Amino acid sequence: MNSFLEMITDPNVNLVGAIFKLALSLVLGSVIGLERRRKGQIAGMRTFSLICMGATLAMLVSIYIPQEYMGLKNGDPGRIAAQVISGIGFIGGGTVLRHGATVVGLTTAATLFMSASIGMACGAGMYDLAIIATIFSVLILVIVRRFEKDVLPSSTKNFKRLKVTLNCVNEKATTIYDMIIDKYEDLKEISKKLSKSEENITKINVILDVKSKKPVQEMYKEFQSIEGIESISIQEFCEN
Repeated sequence: MNSFLEMITDPNVNLVGAIFKLALSLVLGSVIGLERRRKGQIAGMRTFSLICMGATLAMLVSIYIPQEYMGLKNGDPGRIAAQVISGIGFIGGGTVLRHGATVVGLTTAATLFMSASIGMACGAGMYDLAIIATIFSVLILVIVRRFEKDVLPSSTKNFKRLKVTLNCVNEKATTIYDMIIDKYEDLKEISKKLSKSEENITKINVILDVKSKKPVQEMYKEFQSIEGIESISIQEFCEN
């Protein structure tokens, strides 16, 4: 037992310590990824665990090179770990999506950055810090979100953002368009154009915030009762 503790706390890279660090980063990354997957985000347990492990491996290689190749005179092996921060920006950028006036994925991008940092801490042998950072990250994602919803009534967390596409007959399109503008105060974006594929049809695209537990069902019922609407498509944006 003592020899195992010595191996995993040894500042020099060894096989047992490296495996332990990779395994710990796998667990910590999966914990954060589980919360993101629970919120319906594209980046889930596999993504976060791989990023966390990758950052750990980069840190281990960064430590190993000067440990084994003391004769190196040129270059800075520490740059390997430093490039994790730069590289994670490309991955995080892929999770941020813009739909008109709506931007989603900012929280997931920030969490990816945090996951990589936790992986680097594991690789450096800072186990306590890595575990504490993981706990804090989960608390922020879960508890702070509830605080925003319960304590801050005007928070966007209390609203669901919907993208609604309506196919309307041309004769009723202007009336429906004006009705939507007058009725919905939390309207974020609206557009109207003639359909190229269907005759006598005008497409109205709407992005709006709705405060409801079942926004898609309620919004569908509202638009279903309006004369002149031929088809309805409603999509709910995932939360950050």
